[in-house]
Amino acid sequence: MSRPPKPRALADRRAAEAAGRRGERIAGWWLRLKGWRILDRRVRTPAGEVDLVAKRGALIAFVEVKTRRTVGELDLAIDQRRLARVAAAAEYLMPRYATAGEDIRVDVLLVAPGQMPRHLENAWIG
Repeated sequence: MSRPPKPRALADRRAAEAAGRRGERIAGWWLRLKGWRILDRRVRTPAGEVDLVAKRGALIAFVEVKTRRTVGELDLAIDQRRLARVAAAAEYLMPRYATAGEDIRVDVLLVAPGQMPRHLENAWIG
């Protein structure tokens, strides 16, 4: 028999979820300011989730957004395992968003309060 989550753990999880959604909104605005068009948000696939799908010209970017409380925590927010999951989800989604002649890549946007978002272009090289 499993125990119900403790109230504190549930509150922490909800706060983390709210911070993540806020970071995704900031990342979307940041990309739009850089000339990107947001095609979709929080797209779920059997392989995983892609936070943002964005397009600029003939380039489609599947974007992983990581939000942390400090810049120091951002350096540890993304690793090859997480990028591989996003790349697998992107591969699953390519037919839905990309047409012939468009380039595809996986980007990461790192968001921390009081800092400009950091955009890591072409973060996954599989």
